[in-house]
Amino acid sequence: MIDPKIEAALKAALNAFSRYNNLDTASLTARFQDVFASDEDFLSKADMMDEVFDDNPNIESLREVFFDLLMVNFFSADVKKLEEDYLESQEWEEIEEETLDRGTELLNLLLYLNECEDEDIEPELSDYLKEFLLVDEDEFQDEYRIYEPVIENQILMESQVSEISRAAKALPGDSEIKEIFYPMMCFFHGAAAGEYEKEKIAANAIEKDFDMAVLEILISFN
Repeated sequence: MIDPKIEAALKAALNAFSRYNNLDTASLTARFQDVFASDEDFLSKADMMDEVFDDNPNIESLREVFFDLLMVNFFSADVKKLEEDYLESQEWEEIEEETLDRGTELLNLLLYLNECEDEDIEPELSDYLKEFLLVDEDEFQDEYRIYEPVIENQILMESQVSEISRAAKALPGDSEIKEIFYPMMCFFHGAAAGEYEKEKIAANAIEKDFDMAVLEILISFN
């Protein structure tokens, strides 16, 4: 099964990525749709998805964010076919253990956007940090450590996207939030309301194809 929101996000990401690369987006979209809609188990679908990336090295930078999409699709669509308590099962625990090194922090953000839709609230950076990630709580200090650059740069919500870009470039290479910092902050900035604003974001992007693909995923989810 494939969640319609995930299907839209896949298309949006590949279309955005293709603006800066020579891609056969129709063929790629169809292959990814087949993977996501497959009735195979989660790890098999992850292997199938990796095959698409192995066959198309020019989209390699999207591999882990698409893994995030595959995970969200599992939570929203595939799990409906399984037992009610499957996510508490030993089998799922083993899958989580096996995939610990996969994906990005985009997963948390997509889950937050789904929650915003369920609760009919507008996504907001402070709400994401404090109410969803609980960065102020003592028991969630891993989240605080990962998102510390975001916490320290909330003032960027009042700045130009060029300042967001400057902050993104200054992040250390080992920062776990570095790769999605720019598109995430631009999304919360509200700067992607129209095509002119998107052009400004693209002009200041660190990796135009990747940054704009992630931004379009977030916009399509919202």
